Amino acid sequence: MKRILSLSIATLFCGVLLAQPPKGDANAGMTFGEKINAEGTIKADQLADKLEQENKIAVKVEGEVAQVCTAEGCWLKMKTSTGTIMVKMKDHKFLVPLSMNGKTIVVKGTAEKKETTVAQLKHYAEDAGKTKAEIDAIKEPKKETVIQAEGILVIK
Repeated sequence: MKRILSLSIATLFCGVLLAQPPKGDANAGMTFGEKINAEGTIKADQLADKLEQENKIAVKVEGEVAQVCTAEGCWLKMKTSTGTIMVKMKDHKFLVPLSMNGKTIVVKGTAEKKETTVAQLKHYAEDAGKTKAEIDAIKEPKKETVIQAEGILVIK
């Protein structure tokens, strides 16, 4: 019985440790996920125009990180002149450090326009450390550009 209890506590402790964003810096030249380069990139502001022509496209997008998931580092938001692009780490295969905030990056992945549900928006708000009032204020789904990232390269 003591072994089962000890094993349960150890498993919970490991789960808590693993659910943290990676520690450390995100320096120029570092990659997360698949190793990629900056060749063939488009600017984040150009992505909306590309998605007008096709619903779902493979892309390499360059832009500045506006926000990183504080819970795990499993998503980030990239700035555009009209808002942000949601970047999710494909299949949660990799995470990024919080130090990615403000960095210029290249994201390789699949982009598409999607409607994000209220429940998912609230989940993202919790991950971002928003207040209960800010989370409760989310009442409508949101159409947004989402990239399923296969790899990320830090430019600067």
